[in-house]
Amino acid sequence: MRLRSLGFLLVVALCSSVALAQTPPAANPPPAAPEAPAPAQPGATPQGPATAQQAGRTTLFPNPSDPTGVEEGVLVAKPTVVLNGISTWDEAFTNLKNAFAKIEGELKKAGITPTGRPLTIFVDTDDNGFKYEAMVPIAQVPEGKTELTPEIKFGKTPEGKSFRFVHKDAYDEIDGTYETITAYLDIKEIVAKDAFIEEYVSDFTDSQDTNFEVNIYVQPKE
Repeated sequence: MRLRSLGFLLVVALCSSVALAQTPPAANPPPAAPEAPAPAQPGATPQGPATAQQAGRTTLFPNPSDPTGVEEGVLVAKPTVVLNGISTWDEAFTNLKNAFAKIEGELKKAGITPTGRPLTIFVDTDDNGFKYEAMVPIAQVPEGKTELTPEIKFGKTPEGKSFRFVHKDAYDEIDGTYETITAYLDIKEIVAKDAFIEEYVSDFTDSQDTNFEVNIYVQPKE
């Protein structure tokens, strides 16, 4: 997962006006003509978001006009539970999967029903790994409570203007999507905040599942 760390560092580099071409990854160079992911074909039914809705959980962009391409919108803060953690890139899928399993288990014990898809905020990254906040949105925080357990706190999901990108492939291949996102931001001259958000439309099963779908949100600096 080293390249994804590089993808994030390149997003941060945009904030310092460092061009993407100055630090191209050796193994996987950015696409020659980076564009937004191709829009859905007329009449096609996006399986990922539909699955989220059927499960009774909405995504941060609940009704995207283009489910497979770049979309601009505004995130509305929602109540959530938060679990902080640290991981290496190689163990990212497994550690995030375990984090969400722990959250879901504690929510079930407390009788609290999740209302949104799981999401991760990557708050700090380097070549070796990352610090993260794993979240699962809920309808409301119990009155007078600040934590679900000593490890899992109550909080809010991110809010504000955001660009949503879609990755639909094995999670192990997500670095390529981040490279495309970085190049897209460079071309559009978008200065991004120093964090990015992954929302998992699909359930965590296998890091090699080529139908695994992730919404990636990038928030521009005001």
